[in-house]
Amino acid sequence: MSAPQTLVQAAFNRLSARLGSGLADAAAGLAVIAQDAPDTLRREWELFREEVEQEAQRLECTAPDQPFADPQPSHADGQPPAAAADPQDQIDQLRAQVARVARLLEDQG
Repeated sequence: MSAPQTLVQAAFNRLSARLGSGLADAAAGLAVIAQDAPDTLRREWELFREEVEQEAQRLECTAPDQPFADPQPSHADGQPPAAAADPQDQIDQLRAQVARVARLLEDQG
């Protein structure tokens, strides 16, 4: 092999070695992340559930004049409608409340 061919081959070999070790390091890092992922996801899910429960309690205790409070709809006689017990209605009310909160946050930010 001539000197230029040797230099090109040597450069190619070194680049291959460096890229190979970089890929091996990346693969090892991904393996560690994948191994820890179930525990991390479980912890994050539990934390999220706790935060949601605390937020729900906070919203229940919020005064009606607060912007986050959602007064219960009522009939002319002041009684809440029976449909409010329907889970889909409750979900719709929660979605509407989340939309209101998101709009308030966008207006403030």
